[in-house]
Amino acid sequence: MGNKNKVIRKFYLMLSLILAFSIATVVQVSAEVESEQEMTAQVGSPDGKVNLGFQLTDKGAPSYQLSYNGVNLVDSSTLGFEFKEQLPLKNNFKIIKTTTDSFNETWEPQWGEKSEIKNHYEELTVYLQEEEEPHRKLNLIFRVFDEGLGFKYVLPEQNGFSSEHIEITSEETEFQLSSNNTSWWIPNDWDSYEYNYKQTLLSQVQEVSTPFTMKTPEGIHLTVHEAALIDYAGMALKAVDGKENTLESHLAPWPDGTKVKKDSFPIETPWRTIQVGENAGDLVESDMVLNLNEPNALENTSWIEPMKYVGVWWEMISGKSTWASGPKHGATTEHAKEYIDFAHNYLDTENQNIGLLVEGWNIGWDGNWIENGDQFNFTKSYPDYDLKEVVEYAQNKDVSYIMHNETSGDIVNYENQMGEAYDLYQELGIHAIKSGYVADNGIHNPEGQRHHGQYMVNHYLDAVKRAAEHQIMIDTHEPIKGTGLERTYPNWMSREGVSGMEYSAFSDDTNPPEHATILPFTRMMGGPIDFTPGIFDVEISHANTRVHTTRAKQLALYVTISSGTQMVADLPENYKDEDGNILPEFQFIKDVPVTWDDIIVPNAAIGDYASIIRRSGEEWYIGSITDENARDLDIALDFLDKGEQYVAEIYSDGPDADLVTNPTSVSINKVIVKSNDTLTASLAAGGGQAVRIYPASK
Repeated sequence: MGNKNKVIRKFYLMLSLILAFSIATVVQVSAEVESEQEMTAQVGSPDGKVNLGFQLTDKGAPSYQLSYNGVNLVDSSTLGFEFKEQLPLKNNFKIIKTTTDSFNETWEPQWGEKSEIKNHYEELTVYLQEEEEPHRKLNLIFRVFDEGLGFKYVLPEQNGFSSEHIEITSEETEFQLSSNNTSWWIPNDWDSYEYNYKQTLLSQVQEVSTPFTMKTPEGIHLTVHEAALIDYAGMALKAVDGKENTLESHLAPWPDGTKVKKDSFPIETPWRTIQVGENAGDLVESDMVLNLNEPNALENTSWIEPMKYVGVWWEMISGKSTWASGPKHGATTEHAKEYIDFAHNYLDTENQNIGLLVEGWNIGWDGNWIENGDQFNFTKSYPDYDLKEVVEYAQNKDVSYIMHNETSGDIVNYENQMGEAYDLYQELGIHAIKSGYVADNGIHNPEGQRHHGQYMVNHYLDAVKRAAEHQIMIDTHEPIKGTGLERTYPNWMSREGVSGMEYSAFSDDTNPPEHATILPFTRMMGGPIDFTPGIFDVEISHANTRVHTTRAKQLALYVTISSGTQMVADLPENYKDEDGNILPEFQFIKDVPVTWDDIIVPNAAIGDYASIIRRSGEEWYIGSITDENARDLDIALDFLDKGEQYVAEIYSDGPDADLVTNPTSVSINKVIVKSNDTLTASLAAGGGQAVRIYPASK
């Protein structure tokens, strides 16, 4: 029995060792799997088409990848920071944990392109910490929408940094594109977006402002931009030496070269965005940038009303009048009243807010106003202009007054007067300001600041916030680009930041016919723009230049270009015939709304043509435009209610319209249409078509 027991004990001992080894092996394999899983994470969009992959490189650097419908759009691209007097934060990370979340809501904007917006995304948050001293922490938040990706950095409260004062010298966010994409872009100079767009391959892009739009060889369209730009430097993109088809975030600097300055934690960047669509129209229909902004921060918004406006402006642009005082001074009391009468008599409608802008009204325009920003006074008018009298006259005619504030880049002078000026405007019942920041080669005071840098980003938003306290809407010219902040601050109605209509008067080789066919898919991906359409005298009688569109295209721009403040830019007399009667095609400008309930983009080829459909209540409006080539565009009316009849008022290039010899010919037709019909837009070179559709029973 003794030997037998020994044998049994040996058997069980061996069995125990085998089991222990097996368990250890299983545990080791599980640990390896867990370790491998901790190096990566994935999340897909609600519809499953957009997929984000996150991983740490062999150096412990965070990186991401992006695909759409199985097609790689962005290959492994690294993320990180460099700081002044701090170690870089871009390698040697481990993943502490990851969390996921789903979000789905529908919200109603104050105004804009849609009356309801769906905000639906899947979210991944990756919590990182350095493996070695000082064990600093970095969180990355990824939100994946059906329309693309938004992600941002968060430096949480921590003790790993040697100081609460952090100066970022470089944000190293890579966008390693998978293909040498067709690209539409403007150069970056930190001060202006007022350029004509180039179309090249991605490999020819060196430094570019965002929004930056591309098309892959498969025809997928994507736009790289940013959302919710707050207390941070504006981001451009710069080619990375030695890396094919790779761009990196490039931040606007302070005068000392630092990019971003922060004095406390947490520190959050704006969202870096990559919008994706199967075609160009999908980009325009996307709400992703808006959805990455915070909800409305204003309690009372009853005073915010989108506006269509006329102004004492184009006559200075085209050389008929001057901003400066003297015999050609445009801003006189009597002249402003003439514009008010025109707006009241020919633009006034029951459902729209009609406004008047007067530039050159205040002291400071004499001499070289571009260099003498310290001379501007924002409460004192020239002797030939009675501000109170004009404002009261406008109010009695149901015309809203738009105050004009040009700073000429002297921010200190403007901020010193802002409180007193805004108080006065509120007292007078003025609810809108067009602000200007004309300043070549950087801001004049404080010297060395750039329009797109953190200092000016903060100034622009502070002006909007202070304006809201006085129930004032803002239309910013020479701005920081739009990043969707009109959701949070809906009194930020529009921004210029584009080679707008004025450039057609400045030079004959700017704003070619293709220009307007590019803007909805590039500049307007950041939000509404004040392009100032509506020029009927496209040959500009008071200048040696011309607008490179037909008159019908000028009508169509009111649909293809979105703005919370939409200008009727030409001189009042140019909207009338030789007998002083209002031209029949002006009716479209009177009818077309400024804010909308829905948008559809049935035809789009960037740089060639676009058809954009917008709805306002029961009415639909269609704007179709083309480049230098004449073409026909078919538009199915299947968006109309089935079985119902509608009236279509069609404003087209006349049969004899010609961009060079007869650009003002407009043909007007009225027909009955139904949902199974198709309209054909016959566009002359540089031409357009504008359509208003409403129920036949109306």
